[in-house]
Amino acid sequence: MSRPAVPPGAARPEVDTAAPVPPAAVSCGGGCAPSTACGNGACPTDACPVPGSADHDPSVSRRLFLRLLGAGAGAVAVAGAVLTYREHVAGATGPAANGTTKGGAVSGSAAASMADTAAPPTHQWAMVIDLRSCNGCKSCTAACQKAHSLTPDQTWIDVFTLTDSVGKTYPMPRPCMQCENPPCLHVCPVHATYRQDQGVVLVNQTRCIGCRMCMAACPYQARYFNWSSGVQYPVTGMQADAQFPVPQRLGTVGKCTFCVGNLNNGLMSECAAGCPMGAIYNADIMTDVAVNSMGTTVKLSKFLYDNDAVTFKPEQNTHPRVWYVLGHGQDLDTDAGTDNPGSSAASSAS
Repeated sequence: MSRPAVPPGAARPEVDTAAPVPPAAVSCGGGCAPSTACGNGACPTDACPVPGSADHDPSVSRRLFLRLLGAGAGAVAVAGAVLTYREHVAGATGPAANGTTKGGAVSGSAAASMADTAAPPTHQWAMVIDLRSCNGCKSCTAACQKAHSLTPDQTWIDVFTLTDSVGKTYPMPRPCMQCENPPCLHVCPVHATYRQDQGVVLVNQTRCIGCRMCMAACPYQARYFNWSSGVQYPVTGMQADAQFPVPQRLGTVGKCTFCVGNLNNGLMSECAAGCPMGAIYNADIMTDVAVNSMGTTVKLSKFLYDNDAVTFKPEQNTHPRVWYVLGHGQDLDTDAGTDNPGSSAASSAS
């Protein structure tokens, strides 16, 4: 599909769609670390300037991002439906209905109105998954399962093997999309699902009655039901809450929490920290910064725009806070609703 030209000064994502993108270049915190995506030390794009060069932005560093994290302490869509980040910012020139911009993004004020805003939020959390670096090793899933004592049927981030329109297979990690317009929240009859002021959708398992309406409403099938009663959970010394629901409650629904407790205490999410390829970035929309496990730190809005990032199933009008950067022939116009060879769970990515 053709993509409209974008004038200089594209808007930043979600928080202030009228603000221009700063002209600063992407900083990789010292250059690309060796990986499949950066073979022979060469980056897949020109977005990794050498420290000290004219393009290096010393104001964006991993240390700075982790300090910002601590400040709060105390893909695949139906053909023709892909909305790229470039199109999003190109259309975000004024207000539209229901608190959205013309580009389809939820405005900062509308996003804040979806949550309890007793105090102004310090951060607005998001995630970027760079499919150019993902090799499908599922280390992200293993790290998440271990940290949260989850059983194989309690999965917060799945890695699907999908097949594109020309028959090539590729891995696609899928956490909870942390939607700004979450259908799971709207159908919960007891308000057990809620969206906190930093944009993270959580489940109060004390309140949850296990009706599973949220599971039916989620277009990403990113929720599961806690069937098992014989799970042996370790003693954590802490009472389970919505940010760290360990142990899980029998007869309730569970899902990815974005490891928001980690983020608010200067730590990365378990999936991002456990990714050996640096394919998963934790991001903060308010500070416009994202960082991965390799120490690569980027200016979020510029990284999304320069790499033409896309969201998963934008036609669902959920406004996800997880963006995907494509590469190696991935085709997000392919419908993942059909079973794909090599993945018994591929149909659940639809």
